[in-house]
Amino acid sequence: MPAPDVLVYTRTAGYRHASIPDAADALAGLAARRGLAAEATEDPAAFTAAGLAGRALVVLASTTGTVLTPEGRTALEAYLRGGGALLAVHAAANAEPDWPFYGDLLGTRFAGHPPFQPGAVLVEDARHPAAAPLPPRWEWTDEWYEYTSHPRTPDAHVLLCADETAYEGGTLGDDHPIAWCRTVDRGRFLFTALGHAPEAYRDPYFLAHLDGALAWLLG
Repeated sequence: MPAPDVLVYTRTAGYRHASIPDAADALAGLAARRGLAAEATEDPAAFTAAGLAGRALVVLASTTGTVLTPEGRTALEAYLRGGGALLAVHAAANAEPDWPFYGDLLGTRFAGHPPFQPGAVLVEDARHPAAAPLPPRWEWTDEWYEYTSHPRTPDAHVLLCADETAYEGGTLGDDHPIAWCRTVDRGRFLFTALGHAPEAYRDPYFLAHLDGALAWLLG
């Protein structure tokens, strides 16, 4: 029996977000609207060449810490380079801290955040499917992530930024990316720093953001 089209991985080896079940349910619903079956798992044994073969998409849903085996890392890298698609959501910025390939995908690492609070998202690329459904300035409440280095790297395509004038504790100034994407050989990768709270996964704009991410990742 073939594996479902979308693998939603929710394993944590550090802080565990209460929103993980909501994220898994929301992503399964978005996949279903596209005629794709999804499965959520915490089992690192899902990451083998055979287990990833034929998958349309892999999602890391607020995974934290080291959540893959060495064999799993090899399988995921090969899957992505071979034309696969990977969506990393929120705390997935804090996953696989000692895996260089994943660090290169992110282009940075999670460094912390100020308190959960209202703020605002600014759309940078209104033509990209993950940003097009959003208003140019979107009032939103979340954990506004900080990074160990600036995520605007030469091969990162920034989609959304945080408006640091709208909340307390930002340190990047006028250029604070919070969602970006890149290609990796024949594969596609997209990261969104948004998605801390359970209620985010019932918000129409945030769901549209995730749905647009799926649209781009699936080509």
